Amino acid sequence: MLLTIVAGARPNFMKIAPIIRAINKSKSEGKNIDFRLIHTGQHYDKSMSGSFFEQLNIPDPHANLNCGGGTHAEQTAAIMIAFEKELLANPCDWVIVVGDVNSTLACSITAKKLHIKVAHVEGGIRSNDWKMPEEINRLVTDSITDVFFTTSEVANNNLRDSGVTNDKIVFVGNTMIDTLLYHQNDLNAPTLWKEEGLEVGNYVVMTLHRPSNVDDAQQLQGIFKAIRTSLKDIPVVFPVHPRTLKNMEQFGIEPENVIKTGPLSYFEFNYLVKNAKGVVTDSGGITEETTVMGVPCITMRNSTERPETVDIGTNELIGTEPVALQKSLAQLVSGDWKQGSIPEKWDGRAAERIIKWFVEV
Repeated sequence: MLLTIVAGARPNFMKIAPIIRAINKSKSEGKNIDFRLIHTGQHYDKSMSGSFFEQLNIPDPHANLNCGGGTHAEQTAAIMIAFEKELLANPCDWVIVVGDVNSTLACSITAKKLHIKVAHVEGGIRSNDWKMPEEINRLVTDSITDVFFTTSEVANNNLRDSGVTNDKIVFVGNTMIDTLLYHQNDLNAPTLWKEEGLEVGNYVVMTLHRPSNVDDAQQLQGIFKAIRTSLKDIPVVFPVHPRTLKNMEQFGIEPENVIKTGPLSYFEFNYLVKNAKGVVTDSGGITEETTVMGVPCITMRNSTERPETVDIGTNELIGTEPVALQKSLAQLVSGDWKQGSIPEKWDGRAAERIIKWFVEV
């Protein structure tokens, strides 16, 4: 059996690494299974993608489609055209897509048009916010997927509610957590740790990139004001997204007590998260990692596709109002944060379960 695995953006890399590791293990045990790795090039630069491939032991892709840049429509179309050529030249039994980026959508549509079965890792998650490009990608992908490898019972129920039958739903856990647990002893401090005199439990990590938080000057200034007011002398480490950096420069915003840094490697970023007092973010995946590491997390969004991180884990969804952030930060500083626990099957064996299904199908 030949599986074509698609990766396109930085969050995908953490999800495919354990799948490739599980395939190689099955091959070494004599199982009839192999893979072809395709990088669509949706997000690529050496400082980000290169370090991830190296640190996570992901082999060089069999092909890079080089489809970065452009609008959503331009990028999706470019990936579909290039991936169709890839599949025609290299037929396979299944195409595995992960997550909810444009590559996920484009490659699932292309595969189905060529009558190739599609497996969606992380299928069934929903934010119910159709303003998010990722939500459109999830909905369309899941409407044509043949088998869903899911992260939670919430995702399972979302699929059932949309008419998916139980025989297509395989509850495996979270492959991104597989990667985190596998590499938990490999995490290392970035150079700024010593340079800035950071101490365990005495700083906050922040990531912001969504338009609702960074595209309006008043909103962005309000966020930094809430941080300054609530955290006072507690430093904030801020790996700045290119979009956010561009806006900060345009708005003339230079926040106090914030340590700005460029992209960090996987090991460096998660070292900072693991040892932080807490995290402020508008990302989704980070909320899963903080939940497993037991680190308080404040999510500045009005909806989340990962409600288990709120209901079970250490995450709180507070909306986008800076006044709500100030209140949550005050709670964080006081030490009055919920304990949280780890969702079912987030145990580091999700990829193993996925490949077991393919071997036995």
